[in-house]
Amino acid sequence: MSAVLPDYYFRVRENGAFVFKVDTENRQRRIELDQIAVLNIKNGDVKPQGGRELSDEDNAAIAEWMEQRRAQLKQRDIDDILRTVDHLNLTTHWAQARASDEDLEQVTDALLLAMHDLRTMLVRKKADRLTKG
Repeated sequence: MSAVLPDYYFRVRENGAFVFKVDTENRQRRIELDQIAVLNIKNGDVKPQGGRELSDEDNAAIAEWMEQRRAQLKQRDIDDILRTVDHLNLTTHWAQARASDEDLEQVTDALLLAMHDLRTMLVRKKADRLTKG
Protein backbone atom coordinates (compact mmCIF):
# COMPACT_ATOMS: atom_id res chain seq x y z
CA MET A 1 0.00 0.00 0.00
CA SER A 2 1.43 3.38 -0.93
CA ALA A 3 2.11 5.99 1.74
CA VAL A 4 -0.14 8.56 0.05
CA LEU A 5 -3.78 7.74 -0.52
CA PRO A 6 -5.92 9.44 -3.17
CA ASP A 7 -8.32 12.17 -2.07
CA TYR A 8 -11.30 10.34 -3.55
CA TYR A 9 -12.46 6.75 -3.76
CA PHE A 10 -15.02 5.60 -6.34
CA ARG A 11 -16.93 2.43 -5.51
CA VAL A 12 -18.07 1.21 -8.90
CA ARG A 13 -21.63 0.03 -9.32
CA GLU A 14 -23.42 -1.20 -12.41
CA ASN A 15 -24.38 2.20 -13.82
CA GLY A 16 -21.98 4.54 -12.06
CA ALA A 17 -20.33 4.87 -8.69
CA PHE A 18 -20.58 5.99 -5.11
CA VAL A 19 -18.07 8.77 -4.49
CA PHE A 20 -16.23 8.98 -1.17
CA LYS A 21 -13.84 11.56 0.17
CA VAL A 22 -10.86 9.80 1.77
CA ASP A 23 -9.99 11.15 5.22
CA THR A 24 -6.80 10.16 7.02
CA GLU A 25 -6.49 13.34 9.07
CA ASN A 26 -8.39 12.25 12.16
CA ARG A 27 -7.46 11.51 15.76
CA GLN A 28 -7.53 7.75 15.40
CA ARG A 29 -5.33 7.89 12.27
CA ARG A 30 -7.79 5.59 10.57
CA ILE A 31 -8.86 5.73 6.99
CA GLU A 32 -12.40 7.06 6.82
CA LEU A 33 -14.54 7.18 3.72
CA ASP A 34 -17.15 9.92 3.71
CA GLN A 35 -19.73 9.42 0.96
CA ILE A 36 -20.18 12.70 -0.87
CA ALA A 37 -22.11 11.74 -4.01
CA VAL A 38 -23.70 9.11 -6.19
CA LEU A 39 -23.14 9.32 -9.92
CA ASN A 40 -24.70 7.77 -12.98
CA ILE A 41 -22.17 7.20 -15.75
CA LYS A 42 -24.81 6.75 -18.46
CA ASN A 43 -26.59 10.08 -18.09
CA GLY A 44 -23.92 12.05 -16.21
CA ASP A 45 -26.09 12.74 -13.14
CA VAL A 46 -24.18 13.57 -9.98
CA LYS A 47 -26.25 13.62 -6.79
CA PRO A 48 -24.59 15.06 -3.70
CA GLN A 49 -25.27 13.10 -0.51
CA GLY A 50 -26.20 14.23 2.98
CA GLY A 51 -27.20 17.77 2.10
CA ARG A 52 -23.66 18.39 0.92
CA GLU A 53 -22.70 20.92 -1.71
CA LEU A 54 -19.84 19.66 -3.85
CA SER A 55 -16.76 21.85 -4.13
CA ASP A 56 -15.07 22.73 -7.41
CA GLU A 57 -12.36 20.21 -6.47
CA ASP A 58 -15.01 17.52 -5.88
CA ASN A 59 -16.70 18.25 -9.22
CA ALA A 60 -13.37 18.25 -11.08
CA ALA A 61 -12.36 14.89 -9.57
CA ILE A 62 -15.76 13.40 -10.40
CA ALA A 63 -15.67 14.72 -13.99
CA GLU A 64 -12.15 13.34 -14.51
CA TRP A 65 -13.13 9.93 -13.10
CA MET A 66 -16.25 9.79 -15.30
CA GLU A 67 -14.21 10.61 -18.41
CA GLN A 68 -11.65 7.91 -17.58
CA ARG A 69 -14.36 5.40 -16.72
CA ARG A 70 -16.23 5.98 -19.98
CA ALA A 71 -13.00 5.46 -21.93
CA GLN A 72 -12.29 2.29 -19.95
CA LEU A 73 -15.79 0.90 -20.59
CA LYS A 74 -15.54 1.72 -24.30
CA GLN A 75 -12.20 -0.10 -24.53
CA ARG A 76 -13.67 -3.09 -22.71
CA ASP A 77 -16.52 -3.22 -25.24
CA ILE A 78 -14.04 -3.29 -28.13
CA ASP A 79 -11.93 -5.92 -26.36
CA ASP A 80 -15.03 -8.08 -25.79
CA ILE A 81 -15.90 -7.88 -29.50
CA LEU A 82 -12.36 -8.81 -30.53
CA ARG A 83 -12.56 -11.77 -28.15
CA THR A 84 -15.80 -12.74 -29.86
CA VAL A 85 -13.97 -12.82 -33.19
CA ASP A 86 -11.42 -15.16 -31.60
CA HIS A 87 -14.25 -17.35 -30.26
CA LEU A 88 -15.86 -17.50 -33.69
CA ASN A 89 -12.56 -18.68 -35.16
CA LEU A 90 -12.20 -21.29 -32.40
CA THR A 91 -15.80 -22.36 -32.99
CA THR A 92 -15.10 -22.79 -36.69
CA HIS A 93 -12.13 -24.99 -35.93
CA TRP A 94 -14.15 -26.98 -33.38
CA ALA A 95 -16.97 -27.53 -35.88
CA GLN A 96 -14.54 -28.63 -38.55
CA ALA A 97 -12.19 -30.79 -36.50
CA ARG A 98 -13.83 -32.05 -33.34
CA ALA A 99 -17.60 -31.65 -33.28
CA SER A 100 -19.77 -34.72 -33.58
CA ASP A 101 -22.98 -34.72 -35.58
CA GLU A 102 -24.89 -34.54 -32.27
CA ASP A 103 -22.81 -31.55 -31.15
CA LEU A 104 -23.48 -29.75 -34.43
CA GLU A 105 -27.18 -30.55 -34.26
CA GLN A 106 -27.29 -28.95 -30.83
CA VAL A 107 -25.71 -25.61 -31.85
CA THR A 108 -26.16 -25.11 -35.61
CA ASP A 109 -29.53 -23.34 -35.68
CA ALA A 110 -28.64 -20.95 -32.85
CA LEU A 111 -25.28 -20.12 -34.43
CA LEU A 112 -26.71 -19.65 -37.92
CA LEU A 113 -29.46 -17.32 -36.70
CA ALA A 114 -27.10 -15.27 -34.53
CA MET A 115 -24.53 -15.00 -37.34
CA HIS A 116 -27.23 -14.08 -39.88
CA ASP A 117 -28.57 -11.38 -37.56
CA LEU A 118 -25.07 -10.00 -36.95
CA ARG A 119 -24.14 -10.09 -40.63
CA THR A 120 -27.36 -8.33 -41.67
CA MET A 121 -26.82 -5.53 -39.17
CA LEU A 122 -23.10 -5.14 -40.02
CA VAL A 123 -23.83 -4.95 -43.76
CA ARG A 124 -26.55 -2.35 -43.16
CA LYS A 125 -24.25 -0.24 -40.94
CA LYS A 126 -21.38 -0.54 -43.46
CA ALA A 127 -23.68 0.60 -46.29
CA ASP A 128 -24.81 3.56 -44.18
CA ARG A 129 -21.20 4.59 -43.54
CA LEU A 130 -20.28 4.26 -47.21
CA THR A 131 -23.20 6.40 -48.37
CA LYS A 132 -22.38 9.10 -45.78
CA GLY A 133 -18.66 9.22 -46.58
